[in-house]
Amino acid sequence: MSGVRDPIHFLLVDDLQENLLALEALLQREGLACLKARSGDEALELLLTHDVALALLDVQMPGMDGYQLAEFMRGAEVSRHVPIIFLTAGVADRQRRFRGYEAGAVDFLQKPIEADILRSKANVFFDLHQQRRQIIAQRDELEALAEALKTADRNKNEFLAVLGHEIRNPVMALSAGLHFLSRRKDPQKAEEIHGQMERQVAHLTRLVDDMLDISRIDQGKISLTKDRVALQAVLDFAVEASRPQIDAAGHAFSTDIPSQPVAVHADPTRLAQVVSNLLNNAARYTPAGGRISLAARIRDGVAEIDVIDTGIGIPADMQSKIFDLFAQVKSPTERAQEGLGIGLALGKQLMELHGGTIGLARSVPGQGSTFRVRMPILSD
Repeated sequence: MSGVRDPIHFLLVDDLQENLLALEALLQREGLACLKARSGDEALELLLTHDVALALLDVQMPGMDGYQLAEFMRGAEVSRHVPIIFLTAGVADRQRRFRGYEAGAVDFLQKPIEADILRSKANVFFDLHQQRRQIIAQRDELEALAEALKTADRNKNEFLAVLGHEIRNPVMALSAGLHFLSRRKDPQKAEEIHGQMERQVAHLTRLVDDMLDISRIDQGKISLTKDRVALQAVLDFAVEASRPQIDAAGHAFSTDIPSQPVAVHADPTRLAQVVSNLLNNAARYTPAGGRISLAARIRDGVAEIDVIDTGIGIPADMQSKIFDLFAQVKSPTERAQEGLGIGLALGKQLMELHGGTIGLARSVPGQGSTFRVRMPILSD
């Protein structure tokens, strides 16, 4: 809820300007806004554009009198529930009161108005209106919270399904490898099986490490070991870690990195992890034989690192969500790519710990994406 509350509006309707000014002076207090009308038509226009807590209507007015105005108010959706107090200088006999209550009035006050009575009655409706606002705001907050919980539950279920798939495949491969090794004594084949098993163990290790990293960051238990490091060395390490996946897909890979030394205050392992994850994603979401490039430049004391691919791109409705935990872009065949959907979320949190940012600079479905990492450089 906003710290600055919108004013509560109340409506005064009287054909005499001096009466309007006097009533406004009697009722005005902090947090109230007075709307004044000198005819029924003016009053109806104001009711169409303002949420009104209380309407005080003069009974005797030329043209549309107070009773007729009240009937119009009760017939309109926007003003049907506005409390009405009639003000009359005439004799409020039984018949006139009955007509007023039939038109929807909650009270009749005789002129000259007793200030304390008017303020006391009006304040009741102002307070009720404020309470109604608070209830509506709380309802909206609860609805938003409920929707957020539904989304979190849906994401959790999707994550568990993906996690089960991601873990089952390497476990099955490891199980098959062990079965083969226990039943057959073929040294050449055994060496090949060992290599496959090592890759599956490495894959499982990465999954577990990513999940542990997310948990540590959320609990504030992760710490960076920052030092003055050469940006070029960090990028070289990231490329080395990602090169096997890039080459396996037959992608053309290029770099454009400044030749002059650039220093940053960073945890080299974690910063390389962020860039390597972007390169791995580019390889994963780019059809075989695509192009991937890593470019770095210095602009206004900030290092900008771009990972550019010619991959499947990101749909417009997903571009604001891809850094959310468990978010994944689906391929054109509607099958989710491998991975748990936590790499970009982890990268975002790691860059925040570095005092930098990571974002989507450009993405066009079917044409590719550009992700950008930014962080300050150190001066000599």
